[in-house]
Amino acid sequence: MSRSGGGRRGGRPRLEHGKPRSASSRRWLERQLNDPYVARAKREGYRSRAAYKLAEIDDRAHVLRPGARVVDLGAAPGGWSQVAAERVGAPGRGRVVAVDRVPMEPVDGVDFVELDFLDPAAPDRLSAVLGGAADVVLSDMAPNATGHARTDHLRIMTLVEAAADFARSVLAPGGVFLAKVLQGGTEAALLAALKRDFESVRHIKPPASRPDSAELYVLAAGYRRAPVGAHSRGGKSDRP
Repeated sequence: MSRSGGGRRGGRPRLEHGKPRSASSRRWLERQLNDPYVARAKREGYRSRAAYKLAEIDDRAHVLRPGARVVDLGAAPGGWSQVAAERVGAPGRGRVVAVDRVPMEPVDGVDFVELDFLDPAAPDRLSAVLGGAADVVLSDMAPNATGHARTDHLRIMTLVEAAADFARSVLAPGGVFLAKVLQGGTEAALLAALKRDFESVRHIKPPASRPDSAELYVLAAGYRRAPVGAHSRGGKSDRP
């Protein structure tokens, strides 16, 4: 999975000589070179400009409370995990577990598990590392873009729905699910399902999210545990 704004470890891209770049690659590089969030991330030690998206969302919504237990799905390169650890006081008061299918360099205060969150064993394994039910599940994941808007939208919505199922299986009552989505017409089913299981559901677009980007974040707060068998992971949402 790719994380928006995150694949270059937060550093300023270097102009390298070699094979000619495609037009899209040149546009991406120019945008990165001129992006103040990229420069700020390098200056302040964050691994990606995406860290500021989570920080700005939390400044408004206050989901990363001191002492909270957090799972960060698709965490690499670790920008969101860095912010989460700082704000919940990990290690010590809070706990952050980062999970990804690809290796991630260590982050202070964060436990990393190299694992596909779609693995049926993932909820139990991550809850064990976390030391109990999660208070917050984060997902800034997005599939690699195809360039076809409709296809990309469907792919990210499928991923978000899977992340929401995972969140239901690990969240404590009152917990929070925050995930990236794309603007489009097929998210009604996801929103309806979240509204059944959470007390409040809303969209947020933080200032660090580029204005020309279709990305939004869905914030579902106040998790209400569902009966056994109500969700697709075999009733694991009923875990004590």
